[in-house]
Amino acid sequence: MTDLAKLTWPQAKEYFGPRTIAILPIGSTEPHGPHLPLDTDVTIAREQASRAARKLADAGARAIVLPPLAYGLTNWTEGFAGRVTLRPGTLWALLEDMVLALEREGIRQVVFSNAHLEPEHVQILRGVAMDHPERTKEGAQVLFVDVTRRKIAETLGDEFKSGDCHAGRYESSLVLAADPDAVLEGERRALPAVRIDLLEKMKAGVTSFRKAGADRGYCGDPAAATAEEGERLYELLSDRIVASCRETWPDLFR
Repeated sequence: MTDLAKLTWPQAKEYFGPRTIAILPIGSTEPHGPHLPLDTDVTIAREQASRAARKLADAGARAIVLPPLAYGLTNWTEGFAGRVTLRPGTLWALLEDMVLALEREGIRQVVFSNAHLEPEHVQILRGVAMDHPERTKEGAQVLFVDVTRRKIAETLGDEFKSGDCHAGRYESSLVLAADPDAVLEGERRALPAVRIDLLEKMKAGVTSFRKAGADRGYCGDPAAATAEEGERLYELLSDRIVASCRETWPDLFR
């Protein structure tokens, strides 16, 4: 796996070309209960991107992992300390500018490896991925591997499918596997499961975790999380990125 941020410019030069797959980890800076850090989504996005890049390299494709984007739309955590949110237009412009900058350096394949699941945030990523290739026929193609789509979501466990997975078993397991020292284990193990029927609340027009009944900034069952489950989930998430790259750009693989 090649981490762009750790390269010198002469080292980076060989990766900036039309056969390289550039993976952009996308997260957020926002509350994740009393037990997980504000950079939870960044940790998950970066880890799934890194694992996917290693698998792509093993399959003969050239891949680099870009420095992560640590900010997104975080309106659902309004009322909890630590939230940093962008405006929708700012996020769109930032992503578009990043893709254009990579194009100018010769990159023609960009993957969004996203771990922040707020609906409006996801909609913007979908929009950029669809809109950019339409406007720049000779430029980069953007692939957004969207874990909220049913085909992927159904493989990620019952809690994820229910929607009640913010800082619950799903995300806590992923952080335990990638950055265990960042988890406050005493807090996590003592937390009761919280079910708020998030998907139904969203359909009813609720727009924040606090209003939905998650008054400690989490839902799901964090006490049930394990690093072993996190490892299994990372395998699924990284495999999905690799499979999507193979489907979209088969000529890049040996």
